[in-house]
Amino acid sequence: MPLENITFKLNESLRIEDIIQVFDSSGIVRPTDDESRIAAMFKNSNLIVSAWDDDRLIGVARALTDFSYCCYLSDLAVNKDYQNRGVGKKMVEIIKNKLGEKVMFLLLSVPSAMEYYPKIGFEKVPNGFIIKRKK
Repeated sequence: MPLENITFKLNESLRIEDIIQVFDSSGIVRPTDDESRIAAMFKNSNLIVSAWDDDRLIGVARALTDFSYCCYLSDLAVNKDYQNRGVGKKMVEIIKNKLGEKVMFLLLSVPSAMEYYPKIGFEKVPNGFIIKRKK
């Protein structure tokens, strides 16, 4: 299916069940057994791009930003049936365009996606620190 048949929406209201389906089918690990936590994750994010095949949610990109200096990409998930078609790249492009050139765009990657992000414009950086979540 060509990318032109996919619709992208900015800050669209999403059903939690649809988000969980995308997460579970994408291979991304999120606490999908906790609907209230997923709901809070999206409620407290201020930049969300969704990808649609007709009325079916097939991808989400969730970010937190001040629209002035930095933006953190928390989630980039595409249903397995739609991967390798440019859906994730297009969602990142939409976010980058919304942020403009003054905003740093960063993320943490799982080991299995380390090769993907440079392909869509991210540069690997050696500096960084983390305090990991306990749950």
